[in-house]
Amino acid sequence: MLTAAELAKQIGATVTGDGSVKIHRAGTLEDATAGEVSFLSNPRYMRKLHRTKASAVIASPGVGADHVTLLHTADPYYAFAQAMVILHGHRKHPFDGVHPAAVIDSTAIVGERTVVYPGVYVGPWARVGRDCILYPNVVIYDDCRVGDRVTIHAGSVIGQDGFGYATHLGEHHKIPQIGNVVIESDVEIGANCAIDRATLGSTVIGKGTKFSNGVVIGHGTKIGPHGLLVAQVGVAGSTTIGHHVTVGGQAGIVGHLKIGDNVNVTAQAGVLENVDDQTTVIGFPALPVNKGRRVYAALQQLPELLKRVKELEAMVAELGESPADDAVK
Repeated sequence: MLTAAELAKQIGATVTGDGSVKIHRAGTLEDATAGEVSFLSNPRYMRKLHRTKASAVIASPGVGADHVTLLHTADPYYAFAQAMVILHGHRKHPFDGVHPAAVIDSTAIVGERTVVYPGVYVGPWARVGRDCILYPNVVIYDDCRVGDRVTIHAGSVIGQDGFGYATHLGEHHKIPQIGNVVIESDVEIGANCAIDRATLGSTVIGKGTKFSNGVVIGHGTKIGPHGLLVAQVGVAGSTTIGHHVTVGGQAGIVGHLKIGDNVNVTAQAGVLENVDDQTTVIGFPALPVNKGRRVYAALQQLPELLKRVKELEAMVAELGESPADDAVK
């Protein structure tokens, strides 16, 4: 248990209010009670701040509330993450090292302080770095490389064959997938993800990149450092993705594209073309956000526009009928 002032010092915040209040855990603005700290990073939740029963709230400079101690910092969400670690720590594992129910090939290497849960399989010549966590039923195929401090959640598969076939005379002939997967350090892979090995060379997941659950990466794709891929994202093969790219849930990226640095692909977008650096794309097909908003707003008006066009066509047809035409009739 810490005082608000002690916690503020550790997370780099300044205290407004009673710094002596005791903090023992974290909670949401809605559900927190006395002795808990919460955070406010989005102004839309300001009303919840004024109703919270938390003892302290981490917030941006300038945010005020008379009934609660405030810990002001420039990045409340990051500061709250630090507070969570201080107050609760990370998950404690029930054992150290490799569990007896895991299967590690004799030619594979698992680094120091790595925790390997039951049901994990690490194949021939694979390498897993130091301080990693492989949760139950993770599979790492032969010759794949995993860096240091990598977490792979349950059911994920690293290095299965890529979807490579040569179609000849109507039949699909499998192409041997002789490459591998390289996962660089400080990556986290969610549950039930699948990362194809490359046909040739390596499929690469860059340093510090984080996957949610159910992400699928095609063979030969290269993802730069510090990306964020949300649940059910699919990236087809041989695509190159730059650094600090965020891909929203259920978005899809076709193969052989180049996605630039600091790109934001919004949820359910379908990317069919290369994307320049510093671009946000939306919709299907994915368009730059400013154009996309106009296009998709116009699409919602199509039924009314179609009706209006038909009315105008009828008016033009009536205007085109001459008196002579009436006489003939």
